[in-house]
Amino acid sequence: MSPTAAPLFRSSRQPGYSSGISSDPRRVVARKFEREVQVRFTTEACTVQSLEGLVQARPGDAILTGAGGEHWRVSKARFPEKYRPVPPTRAGEDGRYVSLRTRVLALQLREAFEVLLADGQSRLNGQVGDWLVDYGDGSLGIVSHAIFPTTYEILG
Repeated sequence: MSPTAAPLFRSSRQPGYSSGISSDPRRVVARKFEREVQVRFTTEACTVQSLEGLVQARPGDAILTGAGGEHWRVSKARFPEKYRPVPPTRAGEDGRYVSLRTRVLALQLREAFEVLLADGQSRLNGQVGDWLVDYGDGSLGIVSHAIFPTTYEILG
């Protein structure tokens, strides 16, 4: 790696937290706030423009829209673990969902960095001060320094 290359973090696709993040003394344990989002389930492969980069979506994946209009993808396999429908929406239908209060490990980075997602294709770009988030299910993500405090509460 050249001196100017941004550090690259890779999603492992294996259950459990990354040892690199869990052993870092700067990491925090955080819990997601319950927040309502708009969800649509894609019927075909597509790309999603998130704040951090282009993400590949497969049929059945959820494409979410946050309060600020930002978009992100959650895989079909992981979506039920992270969100529940808000009535009258039924599970698996497009509509309103609320995030579950899941625990994560998070590390605020002091340099630009990249994350290779669990799909092995999508690469996100983090800026100085953004948070590297380990969801504990083998996937990593990036949450901007502006969005993190409105999405997560730090537990310790």
